[in-house]
Amino acid sequence: MLQNSTLKFLKDLKKNNHKTWFDENRKSFETAKADYASLVNEVIKGLGKKDASIASLTAKECVFRINRDVRFSKNKDPYKTNMGMYLSRGGKKSLFSGYYFHLEPGGKSFAAGGLWMPEAEVIKKVRQEIDYNWDEFNRIIQNKKFVATYKALQREEGMALSREPKGYEKDNPAIEYIKLKSWVATTAFTDTQLTSDKLAKDIVAAFETLQPLILFLNRGIEE
Repeated sequence: MLQNSTLKFLKDLKKNNHKTWFDENRKSFETAKADYASLVNEVIKGLGKKDASIASLTAKECVFRINRDVRFSKNKDPYKTNMGMYLSRGGKKSLFSGYYFHLEPGGKSFAAGGLWMPEAEVIKKVRQEIDYNWDEFNRIIQNKKFVATYKALQREEGMALSREPKGYEKDNPAIEYIKLKSWVATTAFTDTQLTSDKLAKDIVAAFETLQPLILFLNRGIEE
């Protein structure tokens, strides 16, 4: 579970997103950071029993910095108002598919996983894997537990090509998934769940449901 003070820090930061306030409240940030790291380590321990590829990771290898890169953004707020973990072989900078948890009070928290906007060569490999093993991929995304938790893969604007990529036919049964540029599934977490003593278990359960998809995508990347 997370402490109420961690959620309060993020809410206060959203209202006071500037360096002066952050410096004055650095102690609160360090406390919130340690609280989140404790959750991350608990999730790694739980998920690592099912997915050995992430079992040896530490929170430091998986948690993103709170500082924003504002160089190419119109939004010049210096800090993120969320905390995020990415569990993947090799840690948060890995090119492999993995598991993500986004902490943002105000009904914006979620668990997710898959591949988000990978490099062109990785996209090519995953598309081929889906094409060659369509029946297996379709079983994964149509699995009752997967559908109950995640409904379907995301299809937000910009996440898919408008036409089939070169080398694939329109009547390919997998074409709508081959056209994707990201393969991501998400499920929401309520603010009430964030301070529940079941939070880590709920996150691990959500990630375990994603594991067949993660394994499938990573197999494609490796080949």
